[in-house]
Amino acid sequence: KNHTIICESCDRTVCSCHEMKEVPFIFQDSDDGRTYFLKIHAPWEVLATYADVLKIKVPFKLSDVPHAQDVPLGWLSQPFRLPEKIMRPQPDYFTTAFDKGKTDFFLINDKDSLFPPSTRNRIVFYILARCPYQKEDRQEKYKKGIKRLLSNGTYTAAFPLGLHIFLEDPECESERYNLYKNWARFLCFYKEQPLNLIRKYYGEKIGIYFAWLGFYTEMLFFAAVMGVICFAYGLLSYDDNISSKEICDPSIGGSIVMCPLCDKKCSFWKLNSTCLSSWQSHLFDNEGTVFFAIFMGIWVTLFLEFWKRRQARLEYEWDLVDFEEQQQQLQMRPEFEMKCTRKRMNPITKESEPYLPMSSKLARFCISGTTVLFWMSLIVACIIGVIAYRLAVFAAFASIMKDSPTRNIQLVGNLITPQLATSVTASCINFVIIMILNFFYERVAVWITDMEIPKTHLEYENKLTMKMFLFQFVNYYSSCFYVAFFKGKFVGHPGNYTYMFGEASRLRNEECDPGGCLIELTTQLVIVMVGKQLWGNIQEALLPLMRNWWGSRKGRHQPENQYSRWEQDNDLLNFTQLGLFYEYLEMVVQFGFITLFVASFPLAPLLALCNNILEIRVDAWKFTTQFRRPVASKARNIGAWQEILNVVAILSVVTNAFIVAFTSDMIPRLVYLYSTHNKDELTMRGYVNNSLSVYSISQIRLDSMPEDGDSPSWYSNSSITTCRYRDYRYPPGHQKQYDHTMQFWHILAAKMAFIIIMEHVVFVVKFFVAWMIPDVPSEVKARIKRERYLIQEYLHNYEVEKLKLQLCLSNFPVPASATPTRNATSTANTTMTNMDACSELCTEVLCPLDTDETTAECPSPSPSLPGWKSTLESRDMAGDATA
Repeated sequence: KNHTIICESCDRTVCSCHEMKEVPFIFQDSDDGRTYFLKIHAPWEVLATYADVLKIKVPFKLSDVPHAQDVPLGWLSQPFRLPEKIMRPQPDYFTTAFDKGKTDFFLINDKDSLFPPSTRNRIVFYILARCPYQKEDRQEKYKKGIKRLLSNGTYTAAFPLGLHIFLEDPECESERYNLYKNWARFLCFYKEQPLNLIRKYYGEKIGIYFAWLGFYTEMLFFAAVMGVICFAYGLLSYDDNISSKEICDPSIGGSIVMCPLCDKKCSFWKLNSTCLSSWQSHLFDNEGTVFFAIFMGIWVTLFLEFWKRRQARLEYEWDLVDFEEQQQQLQMRPEFEMKCTRKRMNPITKESEPYLPMSSKLARFCISGTTVLFWMSLIVACIIGVIAYRLAVFAAFASIMKDSPTRNIQLVGNLITPQLATSVTASCINFVIIMILNFFYERVAVWITDMEIPKTHLEYENKLTMKMFLFQFVNYYSSCFYVAFFKGKFVGHPGNYTYMFGEASRLRNEECDPGGCLIELTTQLVIVMVGKQLWGNIQEALLPLMRNWWGSRKGRHQPENQYSRWEQDNDLLNFTQLGLFYEYLEMVVQFGFITLFVASFPLAPLLALCNNILEIRVDAWKFTTQFRRPVASKARNIGAWQEILNVVAILSVVTNAFIVAFTSDMIPRLVYLYSTHNKDELTMRGYVNNSLSVYSISQIRLDSMPEDGDSPSWYSNSSITTCRYRDYRYPPGHQKQYDHTMQFWHILAAKMAFIIIMEHVVFVVKFFVAWMIPDVPSEVKARIKRERYLIQEYLHNYEVEKLKLQLCLSNFPVPASATPTRNATSTANTTMTNMDACSELCTEVLCPLDTDETTAECPSPSPSLPGWKSTLESRDMAGDATA
């Protein structure tokens, strides 16, 4: 039969799972009669033992560090705040690692509430993951852990029990209900996140993810505002765009005949046919583009530096300081322990532990690396196929749309051009290929990471993170890199065109529009970025809802007493160990889109901001209503994603500099403005004519000429003898005909100079900002130092007072009425109570005439007391210096 194991972590006596307080486990059958639930509860002794083993921090003193004072105009943020009891479900304490032998040192008002639910279910899962289940007379090394029982079908699921989300009893406060009410509803999208409550219920690892996502969304607001300003500048400067006016002017653009864009199927065309695309290009390709690219280079540095500060504050508040060093060994994966049969001595712990031989490690690494390279090569092959598609269908679209009825469609008819049709269809095909490859590679990446047998959970996640991001980087960004840095750069010129697979293929390399390739990069970026976000939201919202609806269709019609909470949780989807990994991956890929190519689309941060506002609430809704409660785990930071973000931030400066220099038309316009035309007047008049070279139609090869009947009605061989193309080359008849002019080299030098200057300026500012902003706030450093000081002081006083009490009780007969009472659940402050009791005891028994009431210490004992001196002498002779 099917079995499901659930760990009980409710700390409320009114909840239905309180029946587990007295027994370690109990069987419950389900409504279908085929599934049995084994409920496991960890009593105090077990929790205390493993809290000591795992070095879990618990409070020993109420924090005396005051909270930050209210800032001026703080009332403006009041609508965005949540109630204080939601934001801070418990007071601030100074904490230290739990010691089972010193329970009276800690603030233990209630054993049931000392460890939060996330800590309790983490302890239970730690035990289950390492518990052997072989027979007593047989030693089978592989039979260990709940994960193996899940994989072989002994149990169908194992999950912590979630508190009921819909409660009508006001006396039973549920963290899950509070999270749903104040966090998971979309109407709360403008509210802050209850991070402390998230951490208490789900654990630090999930809490740090939502803290990062919320901070990233906050910082996107500033980038989105600046992007909207740059876009608005493009709109407001619409009428000042002289280049577009010349292209649209029938007497200028209408008189310029352009050379065919492909062989045979493409005809001669007039420049004013690209009028609308030139206006569209100006929205994104203007003077504000340079400013926005520089701003984003600085913004990304501020984002990363301020996040380090926010992360440092969370590390302290959530007791994660020095966590990694303490927990590295304790996080060893059970799979590593089972599969690695060889043992060796750990030089730190001096204990025998499993290890993977270097030869086996190298072999597994080679197989893994080869697999990753193969899949990345497969992506490149698919991109080449898409490029070939673009080259092949452009000629087809040009032939079809020559007399197409789409021209007669109102409003959008003139927008449908062969270039646009090719770009949109190729981007859509590329997006579908991306999704398909991504679906298969996710499974391959998990398989090869499992094959490497990483030692710790942290190492496993880092290895998988690097594999997945390398693949996703190539998968999502390769098409944008092609449009930005390769399209239109290796075209050649009429009579000497460059072909993709050689001249025999007749697939001529693509050219950019006279306005540049920036608008095509914008189209590619919008389709891939927006398409990915829409598809991701559909997957995250609709699929879990539909799957849970189908899975719980039988139990929905049962009353509550028959359809129990553990059955309801079991019908929810399982949040796998890699569930959070995919959430990070989605956001980091988006981060790449808004930084690597943001110079081509200033509105990208705005789209990302809108998506993330929805993303936070969708993720919160999933966690509270659609997924089983995951096993809590600790994490002090976002792991390998931090280094990936740093690399993307540095790379974004380079890519945006190259986009402005080579993809945008900004540098050629500036060179023309300040060096080429009449210097008496700064104007862009004549730029379009200056940027187009001349070619003699009679010199075009016959196999490149348009087919008979494909030429437009206005074209005449006798009257039109030359055509224009986008380049800087000498005209026919010149002694250097069709060679690059000096203006070409001037522009190239200006582009390289711009790249060097922009990179150096942005990098200098980045490093200066990073140097100016400390990673850890000064108040956090002060609190960490004070906590460490108090730990030493309080432990010292505790040991001294404990020793005094032991000395008093072990050497003299004490009346029952005078014996101080010891309580295992007393607080750290009761140490003073014990001390007072000891002083009182000394007053009654040892030194009734000599008590010093002005101090809390026992005064010097009276030398007349019998046995005192001999006892001290005997202890000194025994070498007990402490006594």
